[in-house]
Amino acid sequence: MSIAKLSKVTLFGSSAQHKSALSDLQSLGSVHLISMREESRPVALTAPAWDESVAGALRHLIGAPRRRHQEIDPQNFNIEVIVKAALKNKEREREAADRRISLRSRINQLGPWGNFRLPPLDEMAGYRLWFYRISHADLKEVNKLTDPWEVVAKDHRFAYVVVIAKDEPRPEVLPVLRTHAGETALEELNRNLQRVELEMEDLAAEQNALSRWIYLLTKELAIVEDERALEMAARRSREIDKIFVVQGWSPSPGLPALQRYAEANGIALLQENPSPKEMPPTLMDNPVAFQGGQDLVAFYETPGYRSWDPSLIVASSFAIFFAMILSDAGYALVLAAILFLGRNKLGQSAGGRRFRLLMCGVLAVAFVYGVLAGSYFGIEPPPTSLLGAFHLLHLEDTASMMQISLVVGCAHLMLANAASSLHAADLAAKLKPVGWIVVILGGIILLLSRGTQAEQILWKIGLGFIAAGLTLIILFGSNRQVKSFSSAVLRLLGGLSALFDISKLFGDALSYLRLFALGLASASLAITFNQIASQIGRDVPGLGILLAIIILLMGHTLNLLLGIVNGFVHGLRLNYIEFFKWAISEEGYPFIAFRKKEVKP
Repeated sequence: MSIAKLSKVTLFGSSAQHKSALSDLQSLGSVHLISMREESRPVALTAPAWDESVAGALRHLIGAPRRRHQEIDPQNFNIEVIVKAALKNKEREREAADRRISLRSRINQLGPWGNFRLPPLDEMAGYRLWFYRISHADLKEVNKLTDPWEVVAKDHRFAYVVVIAKDEPRPEVLPVLRTHAGETALEELNRNLQRVELEMEDLAAEQNALSRWIYLLTKELAIVEDERALEMAARRSREIDKIFVVQGWSPSPGLPALQRYAEANGIALLQENPSPKEMPPTLMDNPVAFQGGQDLVAFYETPGYRSWDPSLIVASSFAIFFAMILSDAGYALVLAAILFLGRNKLGQSAGGRRFRLLMCGVLAVAFVYGVLAGSYFGIEPPPTSLLGAFHLLHLEDTASMMQISLVVGCAHLMLANAASSLHAADLAAKLKPVGWIVVILGGIILLLSRGTQAEQILWKIGLGFIAAGLTLIILFGSNRQVKSFSSAVLRLLGGLSALFDISKLFGDALSYLRLFALGLASASLAITFNQIASQIGRDVPGLGILLAIIILLMGHTLNLLLGIVNGFVHGLRLNYIEFFKWAISEEGYPFIAFRKKEVKP
C-alpha cells in the first residue's frame, strides 16, 4: 500500500538496433517512456488507419445478445469482410430500431380512431375528414362548429372527434391541434411493425453469428494499437550521430530484466534516481485486496510521486460511509445477493474482479452496521430476541447519531492530517498538520463532554488542546526561515494567516453530518413504506394484501436505489473533497507502461 519507487533509465545503442530495442521494451512492458522531443503539433502516424472501424465493429459485436463460441483459427478470418458486415449490421439495426419507434408511436396515435382508410378526395365532393383529440373539459367547444361532427371514441381523458368540412376549422372556432391521420391504415401499420420486428430478430441472429470473430478482431486491433504505440515511442526517442537514446521510468522489480536485456544485446543502460526537480509518474502498489480502493483513488485524482497512497484509507472509509448511509442489514443482504448473481460477469475482467472484491468488503461492513442499527427492511427486531441484543445504535436518537457522525468525520480528518504530516518533507510541514490534529481532538473532547459529570474538567482540557493546536499552527504555519527580526515577523504573520483554515476545518467536519441525515432518511422511508402497506392491507378488503405487497416491493426498491446512489455519491465525496483536501499535497500523473496488448481467447 505504497507508491512504488521508480528509477530513471536511459538506453543507448546503435541506430540499427533502434526499432528492435523499442519492440523488445514493449515486450518487457515495465517502462513508462519519457518524451525526448517537444512537438508543437501532433504528428500523423503511419500505422493502419482503419482501427476506428475495427473498434466500432468490435463494440457492436460485444453487445450481441448471445455470443457464439470464439473462432481462434485465423485461416478463414477476413477482417475487411467481417468489419464491413458488422458495421452494416449495426447500421441496419439502428435504422430498424428507428422505424420501430416511429411505427409504435404512429400506432399509439391512431389506435383510438380504429382501423380505417381515408376515401379519395373525388369521392368526397371536396369535403375532408378532420381528426381532433379533445379533452372532456373542452368538448363543449365542438358545439360551436357549423359543420357536421361525430365523437367516434372516448377514453378517461379525451374524446376523439371527426369533423366533415371542406376547410380546416379555424383556431378561434376549435382551438385544438388536429391529429394527422395520414393515408396508411392501422392494419397496415401493424403489419409493417411485425415485419420490422422480424427484421430485427434476423439482424440480432446475424450479430450473434458474427460474434464468433470477437477474439480475432480484438487480437487484430491490439496488433494495430501496438504498432501505433511503437511508432509513438520511436517519435519520443532520439537518434544522435547514429546512436539512439530512449528514456523512461522503471519500478525496481522491472530493473533486473531490463539489465539482462541490455547486457545480452550490447546496449548501454544508465540508471538514475529521480532528482528533486523531476516529477516521475505515480505507480500505486497495493495487494489484491485493496486494489479496488486504488481504483477509487485514481478515479478522482492521482497522488504525486512524493505523496502517499491513500487506497487503504479510502476503501475502508468508503465502506463505513456507505454502511452509515444505507443503514439497513436487509438492504445489504439484497445487494450481496445481486453481487453473488453477477459474480461471473464481473470476473471476466481485472477491473470487474477488483470491484467485486471491494464490494464484498463494503457490503460486509454495511450488514454489520445494519445489524447494529437494528434495521431489517425498516423492521426493528424485538429487544428480547438475538438480533435485538445486537441493536446498539438507535437512528431515531438524533443527538447520539449526530455525535457519532461528527466523531467519525473528525477521525477521518485526523487521519488525513496525520498522513500529511508523516509524508511531509520539512519540519514546518510536519508540525502544522499535527496542530490541526490537536485542534480536532480538542473539539471532540468538547463535543463529548456535554452532559457528563466531568463536563467542566473536560471542557478545560478540550480548550487547552485547541489552544495548543492553534499555537503550533501559528508557529509552524509558514516555512519561512528566520534570519532577522523582519523575517520572524513575516513568519508569524504567515502562521496567523494559516488560522483562517479553521473555518474550512469547521465546514468540513460538519459535512459528515450528511451520514446521519441520509441514514435517518433511508430508515424513515423504509418504516413509512411498511406502515402504508400495513394500513392498506388492513383497511382495503380483498385486494389489500396484493396492494400492500406491491407497495412494499416498489417502496423498498426505490429506497434501496436511493441508498445506493447516496452511498456512492456522498461516500466518495467525503473522501475526494474533505479527505483529499487535507491529506494530498500534490497531484501527479499515472504510470503507463509501454507494453503490448494482451489478448486471451
